[in-house]
Amino acid sequence: MSCSNYRQSGTALMLALGLATGVVAPIVQPAPASAQTTFYDVPSNYWAQGFIQELASRDVIKGFPDGSFRPNEPVTRAQFASMVRNAFNRAQIRGNVSFVDVPSNYWAASAIQSAYTTGFMAGYPGNVFNPSQNIPRVQVLVSLANGLSYSNSASAETVLQQYYSDAGQVPGYAVPSVAAATQNQVVVNYPDVRFLNPNQTATRADVAAFIYQALNRAGQVGTINSPYIVGQTAPTQPTAQLRIPAGTVLPVRYEKEKILLAPNETVPVTLTVSQNIVTSQGTVLIPAGSQVVGALQPAQGGSQFVAQELVLTNGQRLAIDARSEVVTKTEQIQKGVNAGSILQGAALGAAAATGISAVTGDRAIATEEVLGGAGAGALLGVFLGRDRVTLVSIDPDADLSLTLGSDLRISHVGL
Repeated sequence: MSCSNYRQSGTALMLALGLATGVVAPIVQPAPASAQTTFYDVPSNYWAQGFIQELASRDVIKGFPDGSFRPNEPVTRAQFASMVRNAFNRAQIRGNVSFVDVPSNYWAASAIQSAYTTGFMAGYPGNVFNPSQNIPRVQVLVSLANGLSYSNSASAETVLQQYYSDAGQVPGYAVPSVAAATQNQVVVNYPDVRFLNPNQTATRADVAAFIYQALNRAGQVGTINSPYIVGQTAPTQPTAQLRIPAGTVLPVRYEKEKILLAPNETVPVTLTVSQNIVTSQGTVLIPAGSQVVGALQPAQGGSQFVAQELVLTNGQRLAIDARSEVVTKTEQIQKGVNAGSILQGAALGAAAATGISAVTGDRAIATEEVLGGAGAGALLGVFLGRDRVTLVSIDPDADLSLTLGSDLRISHVGL
């Protein structure tokens, strides 16, 4: 669950999650003896391994036929409804509803109806449910807190400020519920326990951890000792917000000497910050080695890198508004040229790789050199028969320095 931003009004969000009251007794049924409990992509040292394995053993969550769990995949509203139904046995508090975008033969129709009637989830105006919409972490916590009737024993704002460096990012409608979930030790934050990342799309691992903790709070499963469970240990020292002003240039590097793209091609690229970004007092705000996730995309007759997310070396993720200058340099590939010489030290967009393959006749371009993008099979017909192809040529060291388009605020411990 990549990260998609969820943009709805506070009213719509409250309608979508529902506000439920009453006592709930979660019950976890034993799984069939054949239930899969280990997955090749969830090693024993994976941060959520214990949560995932325990829920899988009780048939609350399942893996995929290939033996994987895919812990970092996003969770949709329909998938979350299914997990909630498997985890919690709760009496109905309201009647059924017909959602216009959930036909009776939809795979999760009964789970969605159950999540609605038991008060964990609701729809949007016009009886819309949006089953395929990715669910953010904050909505998962609000759903569990409200559906399980958690309450606060202290000021909600105080609780959030005590435990989270990014408390200000929690939407207003969610503050009481997130605080209640925090006090009940349902919140699990990886890799930094002080960063909730409330608006980040919840992953399968995130949801497994949250649901397990909710079951633990109800006495249905044992306690897992994890440094990422909020409230299991005393909160750490508060943090301060430091500002990196708009216009600051971030030096970055890329592992290849050049990147070749077809005109109008968009490809995902992750750059690495090459030098520490520090304050005038020497405090490191962005350590060298942090990653900038984004994409190269068409712009004004060339290509431009547009950043989406900054991932610090401690795992903290921040939305970032930054981009490179537009690169208009091109390189022409002609029929008969040796593809090996072109690929030396280069990364290729899928369309560029297909063009090179079609023009040079080399059908064995190494897949590790090809960045994501449109499938080669779909593009091959565009280039077949040509004797040359013109590609945008990017020198990462010279062309991809990033300039902040707006202020970037970084939390720093102990200031």
